[in-house]
Amino acid sequence: MHLDWTALGQVTAVSIGVTVAVVVVFTLGVLGLAQAEHARERDGGTHALGLAQAGLCFLACAAVVAYGIYLIVPQFH
Repeated sequence: MHLDWTALGQVTAVSIGVTVAVVVVFTLGVLGLAQAEHARERDGGTHALGLAQAGLCFLACAAVVAYGIYLIVPQFH
């Protein structure tokens, strides 16, 4: 049995990189929600930039998850 260690290393590196990227993007989304909540408590208004940041970050996370499911489920191909 022959294992292609280079390919295994590449898959591992990409998996770790994408995982860290998704966690960072999700964290930025939570930060955007926190900014919007802070603005609401401070002056009663909404922080549109914080809400937009949160929405885009959570949408990006959902897209990565949907793409992963697409790659795993063979009926989608």
